Amino acid sequence: MPNRLANADSMPNRLANADSPYLQQHKDNPVDWWPWCDEAFETAKKENKAIFISIGYSSCHWCHVMEEKVFENEECAKILNESFISIKVDREERPDIDKYYQEVYILLNRRAGGWPTSIFCTPQNKPFFAGTYIPPESQQGSIEGMGFIELTKLIARKVKERDPKLLQNADEIENFIKQPEHPKEATVLKEEFYKPFLTQAKSNYDTRNGGFSRSPKFPHVSTLYALLTIDRIYEEKSVKAMVTNTLDNMTKGGMYDLIDGGFCRYSVDERWLVPHFEKMLYDNGLLCGVYTDAYLLYEDEKYLKTAKEIADFWYNYMNEENLFYSASDADSEGQEGTYFVYSYEEVFSALQEAGYNNAEQMCQEMDISHHGNFENAKSIVRFENGIPEWFDDVKIILQKLRAEREYPFIDKKVQTSWSAMLINSLFKLGAIDSKYHTKAKDSLDALLATMYKEERLYHTTLIHKEPKVEAFLEDYAFLAQALLTAYKYTQDEMYLITAHRLVNKALERFYDKGLWNFSDGEFSVKAETTDNTYTSSVSIMIDCMLTLSTLLEDEKYAHFAFKTMEYNSYDLGRRPIYYPYMLTQALRYLKEDRMIKSSLNNFTNNAYELAKIRFPFVLFKADESDAYMICGKTSCFANTNDVKEIDRLIKNSF
Repeated sequence: MPNRLANADSMPNRLANADSPYLQQHKDNPVDWWPWCDEAFETAKKENKAIFISIGYSSCHWCHVMEEKVFENEECAKILNESFISIKVDREERPDIDKYYQEVYILLNRRAGGWPTSIFCTPQNKPFFAGTYIPPESQQGSIEGMGFIELTKLIARKVKERDPKLLQNADEIENFIKQPEHPKEATVLKEEFYKPFLTQAKSNYDTRNGGFSRSPKFPHVSTLYALLTIDRIYEEKSVKAMVTNTLDNMTKGGMYDLIDGGFCRYSVDERWLVPHFEKMLYDNGLLCGVYTDAYLLYEDEKYLKTAKEIADFWYNYMNEENLFYSASDADSEGQEGTYFVYSYEEVFSALQEAGYNNAEQMCQEMDISHHGNFENAKSIVRFENGIPEWFDDVKIILQKLRAEREYPFIDKKVQTSWSAMLINSLFKLGAIDSKYHTKAKDSLDALLATMYKEERLYHTTLIHKEPKVEAFLEDYAFLAQALLTAYKYTQDEMYLITAHRLVNKALERFYDKGLWNFSDGEFSVKAETTDNTYTSSVSIMIDCMLTLSTLLEDEKYAHFAFKTMEYNSYDLGRRPIYYPYMLTQALRYLKEDRMIKSSLNNFTNNAYELAKIRFPFVLFKADESDAYMICGKTSCFANTNDVKEIDRLIKNSF
């Protein structure tokens, strides 16, 4: 983190009154920051100043680097303060703004962007230049290597001179962005879509380390979920190998924190060893579900252990009053990873003091060495060949060493969509271990009480503060999904009713003939249909609508789900690797749900056996029956008193 001493006597800027933890991090910068507001844009127009928009989030490592190198740099700040209106945006608080400017970045650079995002606009707020991290000094002669000082001086001069070429480019960019892009044509939905998906997944697959890229390496949760779904339906051996190899390698240590639990956002290397150490709620919420599903399918205890450790980490470190914090930082004590890594000497000494005679060998097994596997001769704990039994006790020793260090900054924002992701997974985990069922219910009720007020859903807030930012499509989608999963495992009608209301409201606000918008306010941004940082909210809405259609016996929801998939069918059929969750829902639509009707007692007492049913699209509905009745979309076709017979009966129904 930046050294604040240089600015100890300076006055905080306009961000001092912001709720966002990310904006609060920048309140003492020498840059005269504005929050996103009408007054900022009016001032830019009135004073004929270029607009600089900086988008990031509190736990972003490179955002911290840009703050230290650029926004704490007096020369950079002077140029910005004299010639620009500088606006700070928390992408987690305003994902609609972020999505709009990510589209601008892609248009201008022909590749995906990232954070920090650096956008330069005319005084009329028309973007003309987009970058990510920009160092203060120029690296080379081209515009791509131009440093922040040189770039801002050039832009300031051109805006002041009202350079006609710059203004023309800005007009062209704005007009291009406003033109909606529609699919070329519709394609008939087919089960066979899973075959090109497998071909494309295998093409991307790293046979040695698992995963579906080289480096940097992200977990690709939706791809894993789709592969699990395909294995459940078609029992493909190659699929199981890809999934298990990936899940095993991801938890060897590094991107996965073997000491406290929880996954970091991504690995910078192919082996999942060296991450940027920030931990995001969305990654962990979704991965908790994937490891739970993998345990239920493959019955490998280490997957269940990982799912529980993820959940426990969020409750132990990132939870207040049953509400989840959104993220923790990579940096502490002014450096990246300080909290997470170890020197050989400190671990060796701690093991010897604890009475271990083979401390040297244990360090070797943990990949802790004198030269280290990270920077400055420090080591990340990692096991290449399985975790030994003694590690449960040693982990406590390593946690005590960490307890003496400064814990990374925690972003205490509560975010509806991300919280719902973890709650959804906790209900699935609760079918295996009932303590997580209770935790899931308590967290869902707390989230609803905080973020769903007077029939209005909100996106984010701080605990004990009233929410202000209204919900986006992702909030409706992921919360409705969590509510429907909660209904499945509790049969509480209020969860079903609330999910029904949210889906209806989302259709009213965001849906238009197969196309979905992410937001409908100041920025009407088209919702992503591809699964990128996390699962597409459009695909989650399809999931929710298909569930409602079955539970309520109302075909209109299946119709809206079909129209959404049909709208995207051209790309879904040709490039399914970009649409893994939508692919699973297309398979679901074609195979159709199976509904199990029985008593609430049967559902409660046999939750684990029911969760293990291989067919992935099974719903529950309580009635007075002592037996289990199995139904398709239009009729019931089998009845049994033996819960272990259900799998066979469903399989025989195809």
